[in-house]
Amino acid sequence: AYGARRFVLGLAKKILLANQLGALVSAFRATKDGSVLYTWLYAVAFLLQIYYDFSGYSDMAIGLGRIFGFRFPENFNYPYIAASITEFWRRWHMSLGSWFRDYLYIPLGGSRKGKARQLLNILIVWLATGLWHGAAWTFVLWGLWFAVLLLLERLALLPVLEKHRVLGHVYTLFFVTLGFVLFDADSAAQAVSRIGAIFGAGGLPLSSAQAVYYLKSYGPLLVLGILCATPLPKLSLIHI
Repeated sequence: AYGARRFVLGLAKKILLANQLGALVSAFRATKDGSVLYTWLYAVAFLLQIYYDFSGYSDMAIGLGRIFGFRFPENFNYPYIAASITEFWRRWHMSLGSWFRDYLYIPLGGSRKGKARQLLNILIVWLATGLWHGAAWTFVLWGLWFAVLLLLERLALLPVLEKHRVLGHVYTLFFVTLGFVLFDADSAAQAVSRIGAIFGAGGLPLSSAQAVYYLKSYGPLLVLGILCATPLPKLSLIHI
């Protein structure tokens, strides 16, 4: 029974959230009408789509496994509530993270051979993580993007982020969003263009008729997606 419920939950994430958010992402990719608002709508929609796609598939796999008597480990633990990039990657795609930790980071020496070697090991692991997603420069840059953020946290930022968790949440969501814009781009030039559009580069207007239309059409879905990416729905059901 638990396996069936978990499978249905994953299917709902995929069909009701990921696929619908994907329609907004596809509309942005196909349009020539750019604006700052439209680019932000796309970035947030893709951030949520990739989470519900992947966590939905993971839930379905865990549910099917339980139906047949297997217990698969959890793969996601509300990554968007993280207050640092370090915490984010402990909550996102945990099976991949543990694989790279056990079969690459630790064999390279982990944190046992001094600070400089530890930082080099993190850089190597994240270059490999980028290439694991595909043989393209955008994936390499995506791996380097998170490697640099993790190195900065390890060197200086973590104590500040742990002390000011609200600031940490904003920082994490902002840089993860930019990272996934890079991940979704077809080329490095397109990634730079989209990230620039987020900040209004190139003389883009703040809004457009098309952006307002999609904000009205997808606003409730985006709010629902944001809420369901937190523990709030689960806590509400527990209290009911």
